[in-house]
Amino acid sequence: MTSSPTFLYLEDLHVGQTFRSEPIVIDEAAIKAFAAQFDPQPFHLDAEAAKDTFFKGLAASGWHTASLTMRLLLASVPIAGGNIGAGGEVSWPRPTRPGDTLYTVSEVMEITPSRSRPERGMATVRTETRNQHDEVVQLLIVKMVVPRRKR
Repeated sequence: MTSSPTFLYLEDLHVGQTFRSEPIVIDEAAIKAFAAQFDPQPFHLDAEAAKDTFFKGLAASGWHTASLTMRLLLASVPIAGGNIGAGGEVSWPRPTRPGDTLYTVSEVMEITPSRSRPERGMATVRTETRNQHDEVVQLLIVKMVVPRRKR
């Protein structure tokens, strides 16, 4: 695992490089508050009602998990100029539950310097958001715009 410098440039990255975030705990109140504002479905809002749903209990919105993942990524993979996505895929193989402790493990999968824009390139990064049992609750594969150092 790599300890991140203040800002990462394309030259700092290499295929196979990994980054691990610090953990963050998600509680029931945060799950309900996010859901009330952005994803007001019973399985995100009401623990009792959620028992009779697909999730068999209260579950965080996938978008809440994605938001927490972004927060963890900003701290663990701090790209110079910001973490700017240029497309990707996201999946949620299992729900995030109240009390879960989440952390991310990110791996650089591909690096492509731009031929037409020499000041930047693209990095494909695979990020697993895991809970305290090391179960993957979100998988994110994203292409990121990464600047090069000025010469």
